[in-house]
Amino acid sequence: KLSTHVPTTSVVMMSVQGEADYLRRSMLAGAREFLVKPFSSDELTGSIRQVYSREREKASRIVAAAPAPRPEDEVDGQVIAVFSPKGGVGRTTMAVNLAVAAAQDLGKKVCLVDGSFQFGDVGVLLNLNPKNKSIADLVPELEQGEPESLDTFVINHSSGIRVLLAPPSPEMAELITTAGIKRVLDALRRMHDIVIVDCSSYFNDLTLAILDTADVILTMLTLEITSIKNMRLFLEVADQLGYEDGKVRLVLNRADSTLGIRVSDVEQSIGRKVDHTIVSDGRSVVYALNRGIPFFVSNREAQVSQDVLRLANAVAGVHHPSAAEAERKVPAKGKSIFAWR
Repeated sequence: KLSTHVPTTSVVMMSVQGEADYLRRSMLAGAREFLVKPFSSDELTGSIRQVYSREREKASRIVAAAPAPRPEDEVDGQVIAVFSPKGGVGRTTMAVNLAVAAAQDLGKKVCLVDGSFQFGDVGVLLNLNPKNKSIADLVPELEQGEPESLDTFVINHSSGIRVLLAPPSPEMAELITTAGIKRVLDALRRMHDIVIVDCSSYFNDLTLAILDTADVILTMLTLEITSIKNMRLFLEVADQLGYEDGKVRLVLNRADSTLGIRVSDVEQSIGRKVDHTIVSDGRSVVYALNRGIPFFVSNREAQVSQDVLRLANAVAGVHHPSAAEAERKVPAKGKSIFAWR
């Protein structure tokens, strides 16, 4: 009880019994040394000094290993999760170009994390070698204590961003735990202004850990009925999880597509306003994607690039809404055009 309630106290056990089992039980109870009676005063003095010396050395190592105190005015960076409850809506492309826009035009120190741990594509879009170290290598390191530098794990990209890749093979995703991903994000946000995470569309414990940790969740959808239906379901889950409206922001990609569904139809169905819109520009986007270059770099004057820059300002700088966003209001709730609503 003494070693439990006063852990800084060192216990020296003394007994007439010297059997190995008795010694083992004493050590398990918290004893730092064991003396068998009778013993001399020199033996007692020597044991006390040895215990004191060991405990002092142990305390010194703990203090030396502890991280240096952070300045009071130092602020953690922002974690932005880019998520969609449906694949194929341009989530990874958006995460990559949003990171580049924030780094190049806003002057932010940005780290892009591939949070699709089984089938991540961030490295492909940035033409990075998949043999580089990944988040699966970093998680075990952080479990043993934060390394002095993360440069071994994080790649400096020519666009000005830093990148933490997903594991090179799907089975390595099993090495990543919810506690591990939270440690990774906490470590990265201390070193960067913005940490952008490209989340998997699969809603599991790891994705939930990222969404919980994030300051902002950019949730993407398109003018497609399955995307709208999944978004509605996600918003219900987000409400149950207690996410505030300001944390979850809706990004409508390919918003100018003429597919028979209007933005107002989407807003009426999901019961809230779309926060940001991105135009469709398949030519610029696909051309850049196939070259392994962000379209914000290859064609920064394109409207799609300007929309991404506006989004970057909205989440990390000053928001300048487009005319369409400023004028659009959520229509009054009524009968939805969708049968499932």
